[in-house]
Amino acid sequence: MKINKDLVAASATPIILTLLQEGESYGYAIIQRVRELSEGEVVWTDGMLYPILHRLEAQGLISARWGESETGRKRKYYRLEAPARDAIDDERRQWNTMNIILARLWTPQNA
Repeated sequence: MKINKDLVAASATPIILTLLQEGESYGYAIIQRVRELSEGEVVWTDGMLYPILHRLEAQGLISARWGESETGRKRKYYRLEAPARDAIDDERRQWNTMNIILARLWTPQNA
């Protein structure tokens, strides 16, 4: 199944923010976690992820630091900042509302 790119784009911010609630992470690990959670249905690219990370950083929702991996390679690690908690709650409310609407529309009336 191919997921509409508008839906993928719309869901990226809440997915990234919620993933970072699990703890600090770096780009490739975020991409892999999304692939894992979607069982391979959602495959993000660097070109899609990094502009969103930069926007979230500019908004003060996340911050970044350079660090080294176990192999000594430099990586940019991202973590949530305090304002992200409210943003996640707001995203959750919005997505839950949309889910309720769609569930009501897609549920047969006489079930």
